[in-house]
Amino acid sequence: MPVVKMDKESIIKKSIHLFKVHGYYKTSMADLAKDCGLIKGSIYHHFKGKQELGLECLKYIHNYFNEEIFIHAYNLNLPVNERLNKTIDAIEVYFLHSEGGCLLGNWALEVINDIPEFKEEIQSYFTSWENTIFELLKMKFEDTKARQLAKEHVANTQGALMMMRLGDFYVKSKRV
Repeated sequence: MPVVKMDKESIIKKSIHLFKVHGYYKTSMADLAKDCGLIKGSIYHHFKGKQELGLECLKYIHNYFNEEIFIHAYNLNLPVNERLNKTIDAIEVYFLHSEGGCLLGNWALEVINDIPEFKEEIQSYFTSWENTIFELLKMKFEDTKARQLAKEHVANTQGALMMMRLGDFYVKSKRV
C-alpha cells in the first residue's frame, strides 16, 4: 500500500471509526496507521501515543456535538419545541449514520476506570448533552423535572445505541 500524508484531523476521523467499531484495547497503533494509509511511525509525528490520540478523538467528537448538534438548542430564532426537535433529530441522524455507536458511551464502559483523562472528557461530553436538553426543557418544566428528563433522554439514547449494536434495534425518541 502506498504511504500517504495525512493531517492530524484526518487521522482523528479515521481513528474514531476504528475505535468505535473495535474498541480502545483491540485497536492497535498498527491498525490505525494501516487504516490511515500510513506507516505506524507516522502517527507519532502527530500524537505521542494511542492514549493521546484517543483523548483527541473524544475531544473532537465533543467539539463536533457542541458546534453541529447542540447548537440547535441555542438558536433563539426558533420556538423551543422546534429547537428541541432539531437537536434530537441531529443526535439521531449522527448515530444512525455512524457505525459502532457512540465512542464516548463505548469507552465509558471499556476504559473509564483505566484512563482518568478519558473519564473527565466523557463526563464533560455527557454533561454538555444533558445541559443542552435541560436548557430547552426548563422552559416547559420546573428545574428538577427538566433536569430529570434531560438525564433520562441521554440515558435512553445511550441505551438505544447499545441495543442497536446488539441487534440492530432502533427506538425513535418521544417528543415532548
